[in-house]
Amino acid sequence: METSDNATAAEETTPEPERTGIAAQDWATASAVPQYRAAVVDLLGALAYGELAAFERLADDAKLAPSLEDKAELAKMASAEFHHFERLRDRLAQIDAEPTAAMEPFAKALDDFHHQTAPSDWLEGLVKAYVGDSIASDFYREVANHLDSDTRSLVLSVLDDTGHGNFAVEKVRAAIEADPRVGGRLALWARRLMGEALSQAQRVVAERDALSTMLVGGVDGVAAGFDLAAVGEMFTRITKAHTKRMAALGLAA
Repeated sequence: METSDNATAAEETTPEPERTGIAAQDWATASAVPQYRAAVVDLLGALAYGELAAFERLADDAKLAPSLEDKAELAKMASAEFHHFERLRDRLAQIDAEPTAAMEPFAKALDDFHHQTAPSDWLEGLVKAYVGDSIASDFYREVANHLDSDTRSLVLSVLDDTGHGNFAVEKVRAAIEADPRVGGRLALWARRLMGEALSQAQRVVAERDALSTMLVGGVDGVAAGFDLAAVGEMFTRITKAHTKRMAALGLAA
């Protein structure tokens, strides 16, 4: 999963929060809370399937590449995504969770998203990877604030930039400069992607009780209710980051 330097303004300006509760613990300590362990299995399963899907999508997008150089660049990025998937799969096995079973609950939501947002050309594919993957990264970074130190480190490392963000910005801006009419079409496409991606994220949160409770900081030995206000604030932050990414692409939000 990738983000660009331009896409992480919120991350760069937000100070490191003071860690308390489970977020201040390591995995060995935090995993003693059954609900927290279940939430981490959910999280790693969702992220692992997302990385596997990203690998498959980048491999498909390479077929639309206009040059061998572009094709090779996407192949390199696809390889990085698969490496991320392997790390998550191995971590699931390490904590005695069956990787396929952990990924299965999230497969349909992600597959539906990719089916509903299949790009029609090379530029739409680049915008989808940049916008869609960055929204997912923002979501997982929000979740990471509530994770134990070991799991947080793993999640943040697999969200590292594979280079696709800057690559997409460069190619899309060049295309708009060459033909300004392209900008309007891609802006509409990006808005559609934003709506679909947020719906998918909300669906995942709502359907997995342990994950939603952890997301709002409610797994510290006692279960908290589903805090709609806190989740709403999170999605507001994600939307603001999306607006900045649109500007980086040269598109109207």
